[in-house]
Amino acid sequence: MSEVTIYHNPSCATSRKVLAAIRATGAEPRVIEYLKTPPSRTELKSLLSRTELKSLLSRMGMTPRALLRRRGTPYDALGLDDPKRGDEALLDAMLAHPILIERPIVVTERGVRLCRPVEKLAEILA
Repeated sequence: MSEVTIYHNPSCATSRKVLAAIRATGAEPRVIEYLKTPPSRTELKSLLSRTELKSLLSRMGMTPRALLRRRGTPYDALGLDDPKRGDEALLDAMLAHPILIERPIVVTERGVRLCRPVEKLAEILA
């Protein structure tokens, strides 16, 4: 099996289920606990500006706003529901508070998916 990467939060039940499902295929994924090792501003920004093959957001067909997690985060306190907040402001918020990044995100050679629900994983596993 090709390399699999999961952007993981071990406190999240869905993320744990996705990680277990990957391992059940015999793969040992590269696990990035993004709350401990959040992406840099350059990495987050590149998600918006790189070509489709290099961009997680682009490859998922998502905008920064679509990747924001609301529940259990400072989303409301930061006023992130304001449609006037552009991509740059949302990136800043995600950098300051990585918990705002929805999870789990899985990357394989077949694509990238926000694996919510868990069944989305089947779309990109060989």
